Formats: sequence, C-alpha cells, structure tokens
Amino acid sequence: MTPQQLVGLAIEVAEEGLTAGELPIGAVVAMGGEVVGRAYTQEQTPDRRLIHADLLAMIDADQRLGWRERSDPLVLAVTLEPCLMCLGAALAMGVSEVWFGLESPSDGAANVGAVWQPLRPREEFTRVPTIAGGILRRQCRDQFERYADVAENPGMRRWASELASLPDQ
Repeated sequence: MTPQQLVGLAIEVAEEGLTAGELPIGAVVAMGGEVVGRAYTQEQTPDRRLIHADLLAMIDADQRLGWRERSDPLVLAVTLEPCLMCLGAALAMGVSEVWFGLESPSDGAANVGAVWQPLRPREEFTRVPTIAGGILRRQCRDQFERYADVAENPGMRRWASELASLPDQ
C-alpha cells in the first residue's frame, strides 16, 4: 500500500472518531497489504491517559501479531504527527516506516531520529523508522477544523483550531 492509501485509511478511522465525538486522529498499522491494527484517539474515555490513536493501533496490531515472524515490515500511518511516546512505541514494535498527514508543532517527534544516538544502533528496537509527513495534509486539517467547530472543551477547541490554521507548506 502507498503512503497516500494508508493515510487515507487513517483519515477514515479518524472520521469514525469524529462521529463518536472524539478528536479526529486516526491510525492504522499495516503489514504487507493487510491492515493489522487500527484505532482513533479516545479522549472521551474516562480515566485514561494513554489514548493516542497511533499507540492504540499499535497495541491492536501487537495483540493480533504477537511475537510471530513478520512476513513484511510494519508501517504506521496516522493523521497527526506522532508524539515522543508513540514514536518510542513504534521503535519498540519494530515499525519501519511512519507516514503522517499533519504536523504537530507542540509535541510532534518526527525529528527525533536526527538526534537519536543509540549505543547499539543495529538492534531492532533502536532503528528509527523512516518518517515523512504532509500526506493528505489538507484532509487532516479539514477534520480538525470540523472538530474545532463542535468541541465543547475550550482547550481542545483552541488546539484543534491552531492545527486547522497551520499554513500550507
């Protein structure tokens, strides 16, 4: 699957979240041509802190795959640039590529790989995946704009508005 197809699937998952009253952040994990994990951010779920779409999609994939031999590399596609926590989870899971739609200026971690200096760089869990963004960016911004129009939480409304108003690149 191409990065555009994968981010397109993540946008569909984000739309499900938006329909459920959640932030419009969706993610999919693919292995070969098969989606093995998918999730949207679950901010409205009470008493939870680790609710990021990319983390939940990787947990879903990990539950399906377990430790079995991987037939193809894992690819993560998400509508918003992964944070440091989610990038760390991608490293631990052995994700080889990360594709995202919209950058997250306040907490995005796409540039971490440029400064990462592991002591044993050949170990599987220390390999920073290839990371690229701006894929279907306008569609991702549109979802944040729609969310900002209906968000009840003033802080989330402001944050979504800031993401929706990011300039074209």
